[in-house]
Amino acid sequence: MPKDKKMSKKPAAGSPDAAPLGGNIIYLNRELSQLAFNRRVLAQAENVAVPLLERLKYLCIVSNNLDEFFEVRIASLLANNQASEVVEPPALSAALALAGAECHQIVEHQYRVLNEVVLPQLAKEGIYLLRDQDRNDAQRAWVKQYFEREVRPLLTPIGLDPAHPFPQVVNKSLNFIVELSGKDAFGRGTAIAILKAPRVLPRVIQLPPELSKDGISFCLLSSIIHAHISDLFPGRDVLAYSQFRVTRNSDLWVDEEEVKNLRQALQGELQSRNFGVAVRLEVAKNCPPNLAEFLLQQFSIDKSRLYAVDGPVNMVRLSELIDHAAKPELRFPPYVPAYPSRLSNVDLFAAIRRQDVLLHHPFQSFQPVLDFVRCAALDPDVVAIKQTIYRTGMNSDLMESLILAAQRGKEVTVIVELMARFDEEANINWADRLERAGAQVVYGVVGLKTHAKLALVIRREEGGFRYYAHLGTGNYHPSTTKFYTDFGLMTANPAIATEVNEVFMHLTSLTKPKKLDHLWLAPFTLQKELIKAIRNEARIATLGRPGRILAKMNALLDESVIRALYAASAEGVKIDLIVRGACALRPGVPGLSDNIRVRSIVGRFLEHTRIFYFRNDLAHDVYLSSADWMNRNLFRRIEVAFPVIDPALKKRVINEGLNPYLKDTLNAWELDSVGNYHKRKPRNKLSAFSAQQSLMRLLGDPPE
Repeated sequence: MPKDKKMSKKPAAGSPDAAPLGGNIIYLNRELSQLAFNRRVLAQAENVAVPLLERLKYLCIVSNNLDEFFEVRIASLLANNQASEVVEPPALSAALALAGAECHQIVEHQYRVLNEVVLPQLAKEGIYLLRDQDRNDAQRAWVKQYFEREVRPLLTPIGLDPAHPFPQVVNKSLNFIVELSGKDAFGRGTAIAILKAPRVLPRVIQLPPELSKDGISFCLLSSIIHAHISDLFPGRDVLAYSQFRVTRNSDLWVDEEEVKNLRQALQGELQSRNFGVAVRLEVAKNCPPNLAEFLLQQFSIDKSRLYAVDGPVNMVRLSELIDHAAKPELRFPPYVPAYPSRLSNVDLFAAIRRQDVLLHHPFQSFQPVLDFVRCAALDPDVVAIKQTIYRTGMNSDLMESLILAAQRGKEVTVIVELMARFDEEANINWADRLERAGAQVVYGVVGLKTHAKLALVIRREEGGFRYYAHLGTGNYHPSTTKFYTDFGLMTANPAIATEVNEVFMHLTSLTKPKKLDHLWLAPFTLQKELIKAIRNEARIATLGRPGRILAKMNALLDESVIRALYAASAEGVKIDLIVRGACALRPGVPGLSDNIRVRSIVGRFLEHTRIFYFRNDLAHDVYLSSADWMNRNLFRRIEVAFPVIDPALKKRVINEGLNPYLKDTLNAWELDSVGNYHKRKPRNKLSAFSAQQSLMRLLGDPPE
């Protein structure tokens, strides 16, 4: 078993991992704060106002979130717990214990909702997930044929003995442990066998329509194997068996100071990701204790990280059922984002020259951004394109346009972040294709992830070169733009576009960036400018004028920002924070944060926008950003916050990105002073309001 090479450094002063905030405030543990978001997602799975298949989808989202939590956060805590130079092991052990207890409660709640609420209601709608005992004779006969035809030829049971050691088990793969009686064909008592489920097979199988006359019937691959597991061991009795799944440390590690080619080093690490240190074991609820203990020993996992679940060990796989259940009435109504009318059938560059373009996704289409890069690739007057790529997916029209531009002889520079977690392989593949097309590809700055979302087009026009820029809060990913809320700005304003070019020059040349008058660039100025803006509101309040801060982000964990917000609150600044996920700030604490309110929105779309508003004596400063208020974003990533200068677009950001979310009574959760979230409920039908639903209606005919 490979050793875990990832060793975290001691947290820097002011980081969210350092000492608690002290005083009379209880610091909210980062891990527990992240887990609390899953509680809010689980509540959506119980929300009767949410369509039934969407409720199942929320359960799958929780499973996916927990997988990543163990692969990254728990894995990191375990690695730190073994290192002598980090925070005291007792503190980390306490964090592990608290996080583990919360995970057990979430998982128990999750499977209870699945078995007692979602699956029974799906059955009432004619969608059945059949276990072996639920299947009739005709269904069992079909399943038997399916097993013999599609499954059995791909199975390779391994009876354990000195010549057949415990096999390598891939991260998050479906496996079975089987206890056998009697002796094998050679007269030996091999009592344990391991069976891997083929990864090429679907996990959810739909039965023929004629076998489900009053609806649609499905069964899980795990159920099919369970029903026929004894057929795999002729001459032996199967005494007990259980499905199991192991979650491993998936944080990649390369010594960036030693490697000469980051891409080559990362390609080597990707091969070992599936076999990192085991951090969690999931088994069936009825798994015999002796088999569970055997697996724990094999994987060197503490019993506290054993999860006996009442259902499939990988609930994420149930998303396949959602995709195949042809019941549109059980899904959210289809929503097609609007294409801004002022950009239809026009010269896109001329439209951007006339006025900045603000796009609000997913309520407005991401297509104009794709058109922006495509037009640049085809336009003979465009001489250069520069782009940052963090996540873009395996299939991307935008990346194909960049490749086309390079093939047509344009100067194409792409900064590809190879360390974008779980997108490393896709990004490596794109980097390779871009280089083969003639593009210049670099991988950002060693030790810092390039998370900024920037694109720049340089076009030859009368009088010289003109810069056109796109800056966004979200990724250039064709799928996530359909269900992540984000803002994007397309501008030809020289004040912004020339500074975007300076950022690209900095990232490729590694020279010290020039002083930027408009963009806030991490790790150099973003944190300082944030603190400065917060303190300015406090100064204004001390002079007797209104101080006001509104901000929206995914997470708030940076201690320096939290302290500045507390200080501003004490001076009378009114502060509203919309924080979707982890939040270490405690609002409403007497004498500390009386003037701060925090809420989280969990709805149909994933809230991903970062917006920072400062009243600034009616200057109404509005910034959009790729960065959350976290230590890693402010100090360990390349991030950009950019101003919205056009007064009309400022109003749009405030009226679309902030104000509706402060009025939301259907999807809002409010954080109290001790760290608990409470669902906000409308007083009556007239006061029921969803920000996301309102924006879907509003932006169906986007304002100009």
